Amino acid sequence: MDLQTLIIAMSIPSGVTAFCFWMIEQKIKKQQTEAEEKEKIREKNEVLIIKSVMASIALGEAAATALKNGHANGETEAALEYAHKIKHEQKDFLTEQGIKGIYE
Repeated sequence: MDLQTLIIAMSIPSGVTAFCFWMIEQKIKKQQTEAEEKEKIREKNEVLIIKSVMASIALGEAAATALKNGHANGETEAALEYAHKIKHEQKDFLTEQGIKGIYE
């Protein structure tokens, strides 16, 4: 066996191995990107849940104040508007995530 044949015979397995490692690296990068995206979505969902809780508390406080004073006031209207806005923001986000889930 001459030197050129020996070099070619040794380079083929190395090339195949390098290609396999490259493919594995690409798959890992894709999984990391997907995991990061899911983490961002989870964080946004948690923020919306916290906003919803705060809107509920604001609405409860305004209702209690109105009941205590015997009449509805501007606080009640503002709290109701805030709760309504957050509810729709959360609903829109969850709908968007559901649509993305259907098409993935």
